[in-house]
Amino acid sequence: MSLLARLLHYFRPEVPSQAAWEKYEPQLREINRLRDAEADVQGDSLEACFAAAALAAERVLGMRPFDVQIIGALAMADGKIAEMQTGEGKTLAATMAVNYLARGHGGVHVLTANDYLATRDAEWMGGIYRSLGLTVGSVHQGLTPAERRAAYACDITYLTANEAGFDYLRDGLALNRDDLVQRPFEAALIDEADSILIDEARIPLVIAGGVAPPHNLAVRMARVVPHLNAGYDFRFDEHRRNVYLTDRGLARAEAFAGCSNLYDPAQLAALTALQNAMHATFLLRRDVDYVIKNGRIELVDEFKGRIAENRRWPAGLQTAIEAKEGLALQQQGSILGSITLQNFISLYPMVCGMTGTAVTQAAEFKEFYGLDVVPIPTNRPMIRVDESDVVFPTRVDKERAVIREIIDVHDKGRPVLVGTASVAESERLSTHLLRAAIPHEVLNARNDEREAQIVARAGQRGAVTISTNMAGRGTDIPLAGDEVCVLGGLRVIGTNRHEARRIDHQLRGRSGRQGDPGSSRFYISLEDDLLQRYGVAEQLPFHSIGGAIDTVQRIIENENLQIRRMLRKYESTIEQQRRILYDRRMELLLGGAPASQLHAIDERWADYLAAVEDLRDGIPWVSLGGKDPFPGFIQEATRLFEEVRLNIEENAEEIPDEPVDRGATWTYMINDQPFGSLTDRLVAGLRRRVRDLLGPRQ
Repeated sequence: MSLLARLLHYFRPEVPSQAAWEKYEPQLREINRLRDAEADVQGDSLEACFAAAALAAERVLGMRPFDVQIIGALAMADGKIAEMQTGEGKTLAATMAVNYLARGHGGVHVLTANDYLATRDAEWMGGIYRSLGLTVGSVHQGLTPAERRAAYACDITYLTANEAGFDYLRDGLALNRDDLVQRPFEAALIDEADSILIDEARIPLVIAGGVAPPHNLAVRMARVVPHLNAGYDFRFDEHRRNVYLTDRGLARAEAFAGCSNLYDPAQLAALTALQNAMHATFLLRRDVDYVIKNGRIELVDEFKGRIAENRRWPAGLQTAIEAKEGLALQQQGSILGSITLQNFISLYPMVCGMTGTAVTQAAEFKEFYGLDVVPIPTNRPMIRVDESDVVFPTRVDKERAVIREIIDVHDKGRPVLVGTASVAESERLSTHLLRAAIPHEVLNARNDEREAQIVARAGQRGAVTISTNMAGRGTDIPLAGDEVCVLGGLRVIGTNRHEARRIDHQLRGRSGRQGDPGSSRFYISLEDDLLQRYGVAEQLPFHSIGGAIDTVQRIIENENLQIRRMLRKYESTIEQQRRILYDRRMELLLGGAPASQLHAIDERWADYLAAVEDLRDGIPWVSLGGKDPFPGFIQEATRLFEEVRLNIEENAEEIPDEPVDRGATWTYMINDQPFGSLTDRLVAGLRRRVRDLLGPRQ
């Protein structure tokens, strides 16, 4: 199959943005007629709600929505995801859809990517809603239960998807109906929809409590690992996603750990602790996968480049990293409840959303959420110039070229935004710029509290801004006057390509907003993760790699979709069981059941979750034998759940009438890999798929 044929095979036609205009133009004309009458618009029809909100925006904020913003809002009110380019005013557009949904659905949650955006947008747009007779609130970390309850009682509530999900889990553990903070879900409008529904969707929210097991094994194994030698005592798989002991390594580990046989069932805890210590030491990198801040491990969100609030790795891996870094070991407790964002979002009867990049994931939005993507035309023609990638043999060569271009662009007075893949990379570039006496700002997980002010100034004359990823930043980069426009506008430089095209598009999209001039270019090297992990550098001649990246990304996106389908299949049964138990518990709670019935459900469910985790750990071993592990997993999970239900009914009186501490909340950093080696093998298969499709290197 030729390269062109392969590309066409994986190319999914994108819906032309003109289609949105044609579909919604009749409603647009009526909305404009009503608002141009400059009178108070009455009624709850869609057109009346939109016109009233548009008029309120003019009166309260002095902002008159563009026609394309109204079109985007109409798509959202129609239960779709509106793809609106960066700088096109999604926040204002949403107010028209929110006004309509709040009146027709009894309340709306506007779910966004971080607390800053939730608080900012509630305050910024709040005047519009209040002038229309609606109440508006926001939920963020640090609020008391009473404050949360009041915010959820509003017609419109701005908050992160994580906060909404955690409150749902807390309500599911409430011991008194007065402890509940949420009311029944109605409608959700999701900002940064691709980030929440795709990137974050597989990462479970977790609520935990009780006493954690002792950590002495983690510290002990952290001392063993430095004695092991790569290539002799342990080896990596072909793309460094897993690490495993050799026979010699096993013997050395047993000697240093003082264990006779780590594969003895009685030594399972010690073996697990050793595996976690090896993973923490050899696969997870400080200033790439995590940073140390205020004496604690803080995970870096690979899609946004900022600290992932309250996120941990599962089981003993988090503890192993703390032991590796010599930090105080944090108590984790046992899991009392969890839910993925994908399953949480499905609790809303009505869902819509908006983002700057959605079309490339349109098939997944439709399959998993039943949501169509509608591309919205820009208000002014987009004139940004996106230049071809430049490829270098090594990372050092690439970074030298990036520094040369930054200096050249800065000398001309143009602002430049550099998107990097990690904290370490951003700080390497910063060091080079300091040596060259180039003033600049660095936005990464170490200082993301200054995000808004750094991004807002990135369009000034001569500004140099280095940022770890720009996905979900939510802040525009306005150009500072005509002088910057004459110079060519914002120059965007990407130092890596990502697996998903939309992440690259989000970086490019920071330039060229609202018809501004601008340009972008990606610098890549044969040592970059994307090319190394999937063997691209081995399969293609050097001169053709740049042109093949887009094809590779399409292949990877499609194969990752297959992986997520498989994982969703495993999760669906557990989620059905969780809902059965949740509904039963809520029925008992609202009916005034004593705490000991409620405790029974919580304790037995926690035991069940631990048992299911053990089942998942065994999946790779079953698949190694050539068997499909799914039927056995479902059969055993179903048997365990029936035992839980029976146990609750028969032994409720055995549960002590005293609640455990249940204040800890976090998300698990699994990145579509809850089954460990199974997914590792799927990635290996994907690597082979890329090789097959690209053909042998010439």
